[in-house]
Amino acid sequence: MDALLHIRPFIIPIICTLAGVLIGTIAEKIIFSRLRKIFAKTSWKSDEIIINAVSGMPIVWATVIGVYIAISIAPINQHLIDNLNKLLLIMVVLSVTIVCARAASAFINLYAQAKQNVLPSASIFTKITKLIIYVMGLLIILQSLDISITPMITALGIGGLAVSLALQGTLSNLFSGLQITISRQIKPGDYVRLDSSEEGYVTDITWRNTTIRTLPNNLVVIPNSKLASTIVTNYYLPQKEMAVLVQVGVSYESDLKKVEAVTIETARQVMKVVPGGIPEFEPFIRYHTFADFSINFTVILRGKEYVDQYLIKHEFIKRLHKRYNEEGITIPFPVRTVYLKEHLSVDK
Repeated sequence: MDALLHIRPFIIPIICTLAGVLIGTIAEKIIFSRLRKIFAKTSWKSDEIIINAVSGMPIVWATVIGVYIAISIAPINQHLIDNLNKLLLIMVVLSVTIVCARAASAFINLYAQAKQNVLPSASIFTKITKLIIYVMGLLIILQSLDISITPMITALGIGGLAVSLALQGTLSNLFSGLQITISRQIKPGDYVRLDSSEEGYVTDITWRNTTIRTLPNNLVVIPNSKLASTIVTNYYLPQKEMAVLVQVGVSYESDLKKVEAVTIETARQVMKVVPGGIPEFEPFIRYHTFADFSINFTVILRGKEYVDQYLIKHEFIKRLHKRYNEEGITIPFPVRTVYLKEHLSVDK
């Protein structure tokens, strides 16, 4: 009976706390789930970003409100009330910080996708944005706890100098990554080749390294500082389309006008029917060498991007070889004529 008398003053605060948890769960499971379905049908992406950013927080916020009401009516001393209120404030600030970090990173990715010529889509920007927001949230929490942040900032400044000296390589990669992404000379999705012979599609640029996926589907991880100091060929700049050059040689007995007409006709067909070709492009050839066994020339075709050249060359060589056989045009192969001279020895 005495125990019941001691518990009775806490029944309503407990009910308030449980009510807060229940209301938050209902809001998360029912209201927010329906909002997600509604927003998924709209073309406006910002509403989905906001819903995803707030996901899981209604339970936290409703619980905080319920606990706050419970604290205000519970028969506890003022010192405990002050400490619990500070804890609730920390939870609110932390949850709002998480929501802001989620929303900011999602909006950055959305803006990067919509404005590809303005901001490259790389994780380094989203990570730095999240870091800044979390640091600001931490400073707000410390300030709300009456902890002076001025000495801390001063200490961080002095300590930061020592840390920067110890982490020169890491900071070099960080600033090199920022320079690479801001300059837009290399972007995620570009096909690049390094002077060390690695080549492939850039998949991501992080704060420390850049990842390249090669055509055999392997990943090459390159420190940003090394990438910034190496010679890089970007096959997507100034545009994805590129010339596809094929070297051909015909015999000296060939009619060069006929060779040119037949070759260009075959190249036109390849440009129109082979995936990756540019149908409106007009192929052409340029004779350039009187070689030992043939007159050599270059056929200039055009592909939509770097990897398209392999299929274009493949189909063009097959079709051109067949057409040359039909037209009686000879592609010579190396011939060596050896003269043997007999030396007669004279006995003395």
